[in-house]
Amino acid sequence: MDGRELVRSVKVLGSVGGLRAARVAWRRRRADARALPPRRAERARVPGPMGEVEPLPGGGIVRFARSELRISVSAGGTVFWGWDGAGPLPSYALAGQAPEPDPRAVLEPDTEGGWRVVSERVTVAVSRHGAVEVRTPGGVVLRRDLPPRWWEPVRGGAARWVQRSEVAADARFFGLGGRAAGPRLRDGSYRLWNTDPGGSFGPGDDPLYITMPVQLVVADSGTHLAFHDNSWDGRVVLAEGEEGAGSGHDRPGTSELRVDGGPLRCWVVVGTPARVLHGWAALTGAPALPPSWALGPQHARWGFGSEREVRRVVDGYRDRGLPLSALHLDIDHYAGHRVFTVDRERFPDLPGLAAELRGRGVRLVSIVDPAVRAEPGDPVYDGGRAAGAFVRDAGGEEVRGVVWPGECAYPDFTDPRAREWWGGLYEERLRQGFSGVWHDMNEPVSFAPFGERTLPRSARHALEGRGGDHREAHNVYGLTMARAGYEGLGRLRPEERPFLFSRSGWAGMQRYGGTWSGDVSSGWPGLRASLALVLGLGLCGVPYSGPDVGGFDGSPSPELFLRWYQLGAWLPLFRTHAAIDAGRREPWEFGPEVLEHARAALLERERLRPYFVTLSRLARVTGAPYVRPVWWGTPEDRALRDCEDAFLLGDALLVAPVLVPGTDRRAVRLPRGRWFDTATGRAYDGPGQVLLDAPLSRVPVLARAGAVIPVRDEDGGLSLEVWAPAPGRTGGGLVVRDTGDGWQPSELERYQSRLVDGRVTVERVTEGGTEEAALPVRVRGLGDEAGR
Repeated sequence: MDGRELVRSVKVLGSVGGLRAARVAWRRRRADARALPPRRAERARVPGPMGEVEPLPGGGIVRFARSELRISVSAGGTVFWGWDGAGPLPSYALAGQAPEPDPRAVLEPDTEGGWRVVSERVTVAVSRHGAVEVRTPGGVVLRRDLPPRWWEPVRGGAARWVQRSEVAADARFFGLGGRAAGPRLRDGSYRLWNTDPGGSFGPGDDPLYITMPVQLVVADSGTHLAFHDNSWDGRVVLAEGEEGAGSGHDRPGTSELRVDGGPLRCWVVVGTPARVLHGWAALTGAPALPPSWALGPQHARWGFGSEREVRRVVDGYRDRGLPLSALHLDIDHYAGHRVFTVDRERFPDLPGLAAELRGRGVRLVSIVDPAVRAEPGDPVYDGGRAAGAFVRDAGGEEVRGVVWPGECAYPDFTDPRAREWWGGLYEERLRQGFSGVWHDMNEPVSFAPFGERTLPRSARHALEGRGGDHREAHNVYGLTMARAGYEGLGRLRPEERPFLFSRSGWAGMQRYGGTWSGDVSSGWPGLRASLALVLGLGLCGVPYSGPDVGGFDGSPSPELFLRWYQLGAWLPLFRTHAAIDAGRREPWEFGPEVLEHARAALLERERLRPYFVTLSRLARVTGAPYVRPVWWGTPEDRALRDCEDAFLLGDALLVAPVLVPGTDRRAVRLPRGRWFDTATGRAYDGPGQVLLDAPLSRVPVLARAGAVIPVRDEDGGLSLEVWAPAPGRTGGGLVVRDTGDGWQPSELERYQSRLVDGRVTVERVTEGGTEEAALPVRVRGLGDEAGR
C-alpha cells in the first residue's frame, strides 16, 4: 500500500474506517500467504493416446493414457463431457439432477481411430488424442475443443488447466455474464471473477459483478451455447475468425479458457437461439416469475433520508400524473448501516409508511447487504454466531471485512444451515412492510485500499458439506445468497411470489430472480453499456434485468437522462437510481420538456404492461429473454449479428434507442419481414436498413406486421393491438393474462391475424380450431405501403 491508496480509503470511509480497511487487507494477505503456499514446481499433463472405451447409455467413457473423458447426450440433445472423472454433480448451476441420457445414442467407432455419439439433434466426436467436436446432424462442425492441458503442483494442490476451442470463421461470441463492452464480445481477454469495480464503470471496465463461463456462439452453421461448469477464477481469451485468411483458407474463431483449479467439465446446447435458451433453462432452472407490480416503473435513491422525503417523491409522481409501482430504500434507512434494522429517527413508522404507500399502489423494496456488523450484542451477529453461519479462516476464526457498517462478518451461504438462518431474517423486512428485496455488495465486497475488494481466497466454506475455500465459493456467493433470500421469502410468505434481484450471481441465478447493472457511470458510454448488459445477461439465461436509469453517479444532462429513461421504459426492470452525492433522478427535476416526454414513455410502458406480463410468463416457460438481439429469429443474417444498438422486445416489437447525443434521426437495421413505425404507421420491408426520425420526444419503435400485442386500454381493461399482416401472409401473438402476484395458474392464449379482402381478422386458436377473439381489437397499419 502506498500513501495515495491510504488517502483514497480514508476519503471513502473516514480516517478510522480507512485504517480499519487497511488492517483487514493486510490480514487477508497474510492469511492467504499462510494457507495458500506458492504453487512452485508444476507437472504438465495432456490426455495422451486413446486406450479402451466403455459404452454407456447416451455415451460412455473414453480412456486415455493420462486421463479419461465421460460423454453423455440427453434425450433433448444437451451434451455433457467431463475429464478426470468429473460428472455433472455437484453443481450450483444445475436446477436439480442432470438430464437423463438418451438410450438411443450410443458410442460407436468414428474415422481415424476416434469415437462418436450420434443422436437425433447432435453428434459428438472424440479424436484419438482427446479433441472433442460438436457437429450438426448433417456433420457440420459447430465447435472443436482441442485436447486440454493441466498443470499439477508437484507437492499437491489444485491443478490449473487450459481448454482451447475453435468455432466457425464467421462466428460471433456473446455471453460470459454481464459485460459492459458487449453484447458482441470482440477480441480480448475476459476475466471470470465477480468484481465490484470500486466505483462507477463504463464499457471499458471488466470484469464486473456477474461473470459466467457461458458462451453463446452464433454462426451460419448454427447456434450453440457452451458452459464450463467451474466457479474458480479464470480467464477467457476470444479471437474472432476470418474467412479466406491465408491462402484462401478460413481462420477459425478461437476461445481459450484458463482456470486456476476445479473440474474440467462442459455442457453444450445446440439449435436455434430459442431452442438453445429453452434447453439452457431446462438445465439450469426456469426463471423466477416477478410479481406483476415489478413490471411497472420503479424509483430508488441512496439518500432519501426520511419518511417525509419518501412521501414528497411519491406525491411528485402522483401530482404530475406519472405512474409509479415501487420505491426502493437504500442503506441510509438502516440504523448505522446495519442490515435488518431501521433508523427510527428518520423512519419512525416504516410499517405505517409502507401500508400508506401500498394503498396508493406503490410497494416498498429494501436493500439487503450480506455483511453483518461484527459486534456482540447485535441481534443479527449473535444469531449468526449461534448458528455457526459465518465464514471462517483455515484456523477456525471468523473472517472479517470492512463494509458500510464497519468491521463485519460474512454468512457462508454455501452452508444449508446458514441459508436457512439467513432466510428467516427476512421476516423482519416483511414486518416492516417491504414487498421485495434487492441484494447489493454480494460479490462479496470488503473495502480495501489495495488488493482485491473481497474475502481472503483461503477463507473456508461449507460448499454443501464438501468443504473448500473462497477460490471456489467466490463466484457463487451472490447466487447462494439469492437462494437463501428467495427460499426464505417463499417460506415466510408462501401466498405471494418473492421479488428479489441481486447485483452479483452466477449461472442459474435466474431461478431466484433478476439483476441490475450496478453502478453504471452517468454518461453516454454508460447508457450504451446499460443495453449491452441487459442483452448479454438475457443470452446467459437471466431475462429480468435493467440499469440504474440516469447512471449511478454524477448528474446527467437533461438530454442524456431522457434518452436513458426512454431506453429503460422498454427494459424488464425499469428503475431510476443514483448515489447519495449524485443528482436527483425524478423526471421533473430536468425541466418541463423532459417531464413531458418522460410522461409519454411512462404511459406507454403502462399501456404495454399486459405485454410485459406475457413476456415474463413466456420467459419462465421457454427461457426466452424479454429483450433479444435483433438476430434472434434470423441468426444467419450476418449484418444483424453485428447490430448492437437496437433490440427486439419479444417477437412483436423492435426498439431502437438513441445512444448518441444530438441525435434526431437514426439508422435502424431491420430483420426480414414487414415492420411498421409505431409513431407514423409507415411500413418498411426488411431485411435492410432504414433511416427513422428520433426526435427528443421518442425513440423509434417498430411493430412486426401481423403482430397481436396485448395492451391496457384507457379504462384499464385488456385489449389487443393488431398490426396488419403483409398481403398473402398471416400473423399472430400470445397472451397470458395477469392472475395476480400469487401462484395462480395462467392460461396461454394464442391468436392469429389474417388480411382478407383488405380487412384484418383476429381469431383465437383453440384445440378445436379457431374462434372469434372475445377481447376488444384495435387494428393498425392498414393502407400503408412499404417505405423505400
